[in-house]
Amino acid sequence: MMIQRLTVLTLACLTALSAQAQGIRMPGSGSSSAFAPAPAVRTAAPSGPQQADYIVAVVNSEPITNNEVRARVARTLQQLAQQGTTPPSAAELDRLVLERMIGEKAQAQLAAEQGLKVEEGAIDLAEQNIARQNQLTVAELRKRLSQDGLSLKQLRDDLRTQLLLARLREREVEPRAKVTDLEIDQFLQEQLARQSLAQQEINLAQVLVAVPEGASPETVANLKARADRVAAQARAGVDFAALARDYSDGTDRTRGGEMGLRAAERYPEIFINAIKDAPVQAIVGPVRSGAGFHILKVIDRNDPKPAVVTVPQSRARHILLRTGPKLSESAAVALIKGYRQRIVEGGASFADLAREHSQDGSAKQGGDLGWVNPGQFVPEFEEVMNHLEPGEISEPVVSRFGVHLIQLMERRDAPMSLRDQREVARNMLREKKMEEAYVSWAQEVRDRAYVELRDPPQ
Repeated sequence: MMIQRLTVLTLACLTALSAQAQGIRMPGSGSSSAFAPAPAVRTAAPSGPQQADYIVAVVNSEPITNNEVRARVARTLQQLAQQGTTPPSAAELDRLVLERMIGEKAQAQLAAEQGLKVEEGAIDLAEQNIARQNQLTVAELRKRLSQDGLSLKQLRDDLRTQLLLARLREREVEPRAKVTDLEIDQFLQEQLARQSLAQQEINLAQVLVAVPEGASPETVANLKARADRVAAQARAGVDFAALARDYSDGTDRTRGGEMGLRAAERYPEIFINAIKDAPVQAIVGPVRSGAGFHILKVIDRNDPKPAVVTVPQSRARHILLRTGPKLSESAAVALIKGYRQRIVEGGASFADLAREHSQDGSAKQGGDLGWVNPGQFVPEFEEVMNHLEPGEISEPVVSRFGVHLIQLMERRDAPMSLRDQREVARNMLREKKMEEAYVSWAQEVRDRAYVELRDPPQ
């Protein structure tokens, strides 16, 4: 069975401030109610004796404390500093962090209502992935966390929350991102037209009738009439170069108005839009710009043969163990690790173990998934596969389908068929719809929650 792709927000996206957080509208005015403005949150350690913690918000009866917000603000500032991003003002950062935590709390409560859970094995793998992405061992990662003032418990609690929210978003948001064949057709047509134009080289000539800045309507009308007369002469067959020398205010008048053969993208967009359907020798305009009125002539067009579009393809095989009441996630991870050890030590072949144990339709083919394009696997599967070298075997990978063991077999660049193009277009459109659907869904969850915002104690 081919693994269908689901868009999942990465841990980095989930733990950093995002445009989605900024897009959450704030409640209206009022005091100590579900519609109160967010209170100020202290993010700097107070001088003198440590003050007692206090509640800054309650989400459906669950509290968010000032210390929790302070810790999240500190981590966010660290992340922004590592990214080289200038943080917003302290007050704005406090507001964004608190509002994001409110949204996450409401989503976590919804996940609990739906019975979603994250097992320790998934958290172990997430921690291993973070270590691998930072080129560290797990032990080195934990040491680094300690040096940065973050506890292992806090990291694992954060990972648990973010994995839980990712699974909830998969379930809730993915069905909202349906892409129709008509949308794919329109997308491909637009892309083809844009690509064809971008590949062209065009030589245009112009007569510019300049319009002074701040010209009166009467002056503009007179200059427009002058441009119309020049355009009429050009269409009547008068030599365009002579017209340019006699009437143009452009710096290219001495060259008969010719601007030279150049890539279409190097011309002003209004020129390209005006002449996109015009044949060679056609006269177009007058076209109005900020500089004035342009009469254009298409001197030459060079339409290069379209290049063969290729796509990087991967061929991988996997062993999939589906988790459920009979097989927990942690037990599946342990089994997959055992299979990997046997393969690495030469005690068994990947294909034989896949045929014997994999719970996927590819088991009969020794786990071979065939040649696939980018975007055909779920993100957590594809991300790991993309970092493998040919022949390399992954550590266990958890996805919504279960636990996988992946081996990359080959990579190649292949010509993209029309079917491939449609699949890529479908994935791109789905990505966009998923982002839009997530923002809408997150706002709905936030709006359904009862939120009480509390002022700091006096």
